[in-house]
Amino acid sequence: MKSGTDYPILLQTNHAFSRDFFHYIKQGKSCEPSEAKTLADREILRAIRDCQNFVEKWKARRSLIDLLALLDNRLTFVVHELEDERTAYTTFEVLNSRGLEVSRVDRLKSGLMAKAFEKDSKASAELIAGLHKIWAEIYRCIGLRQGMDTEALRFAATLRAKDSTSRPLGEKEALETLLAEATEPTTIRACANWMLDVTKACDRVKSDRRLDAVTRIGQARLLAVALALRNDLGEERDRRLFPLWERTTFRIYGMYGKDARTGVGDFVRSARRTWKDGLDANAIAQELLSIGEEFPIEGAIAALRGRKLSEEWREELRYFFYRYEEYLAEQRGQTFANEQWQRIWEASAAQSIEHILPQSKGSEDLVQRLGNLLLLPPELNARLGNRDPREKAAAYRDTGLLIAQEVAAELDRPWTAKSIANREERLLAWAAREWGA
Repeated sequence: MKSGTDYPILLQTNHAFSRDFFHYIKQGKSCEPSEAKTLADREILRAIRDCQNFVEKWKARRSLIDLLALLDNRLTFVVHELEDERTAYTTFEVLNSRGLEVSRVDRLKSGLMAKAFEKDSKASAELIAGLHKIWAEIYRCIGLRQGMDTEALRFAATLRAKDSTSRPLGEKEALETLLAEATEPTTIRACANWMLDVTKACDRVKSDRRLDAVTRIGQARLLAVALALRNDLGEERDRRLFPLWERTTFRIYGMYGKDARTGVGDFVRSARRTWKDGLDANAIAQELLSIGEEFPIEGAIAALRGRKLSEEWREELRYFFYRYEEYLAEQRGQTFANEQWQRIWEASAAQSIEHILPQSKGSEDLVQRLGNLLLLPPELNARLGNRDPREKAAAYRDTGLLIAQEVAAELDRPWTAKSIANREERLLAWAAREWGA
């Protein structure tokens, strides 16, 4: 519906498992969209909120009787009653081909369901019930993580593809690859279970702040997901292989600043060998070391020395200082757990970057160097503003952050260009040990 400057409200979802809509229709009650547990729930709750806001704006200009008349005369519902569930998936595909694009994960579900309905009734009923359960688990796993469904689909197909590939498959190609191998009840069920396994592996990487923060480069994350799928590697995976993946990946894409064009084939081939060929821990470690050979730590340190960082290196800077905070806690024999870091992770990286020497009191080449940067909870960072470094010392100490306290201990004397250079060298010396091969 469109009236004046008010635009239509569009709701598109085909996997809502909550009772939010039912409760709203029956009881007129709904919770905030921020309380949703999945993307589908959030879309329902946002649609409810949008409709409520529309009515409030309408009441400010015209009467509700006018709105009722408009709805009565111009609002039309098209209802399709389907006696057979299998028809729903055929209808879904037809409507999708003529309307808005829906996610390829939803199309994979529909495609597998349609294939399941083609089988004999007894086998079909059991298979369909199983697919419903698997997909409910997939959607719960995806939760509110925008884009994870796409990544899981692409990674699932890339790792499973029969033909060799040196790049992550695109969405369309991934969908076609997975559907092509799902021909019988066993392969249909296997495809759905594989999609669930990969989604869980993506969630494993995404929910680990350290792993998730390392990079957004697809081929590198594909290798991390391949590692997450290898539960048979035991403690070797978490103790040795993930840290080695971290060091190699951050060195290439963080410290050297390489983009997604670098290392595509190396990472993809290694990910496929890790999963399809079942490489043992030693072989995987050797693959990671081989990928990193072209990017030695000495060059990475040189790339950071004297470089302007905060504008182009925000996410990487947060990860860098998070790791440094871990190091300081370990040096003091403390358990690394700090609620201030929770606030830093929840905000955008840009809101947390603190310039010890304020930007208004020094040149860009000086104030944006690693030695002059720090991470603070966003509200404190905003409050400190352009204060002189010495005036910030007490606030730094009160954060409970070891990295801030370390800086505060140096602010009893003027914070100069030499102070910045000295701190930068100390941080780089630590980084050389931390991210060396």
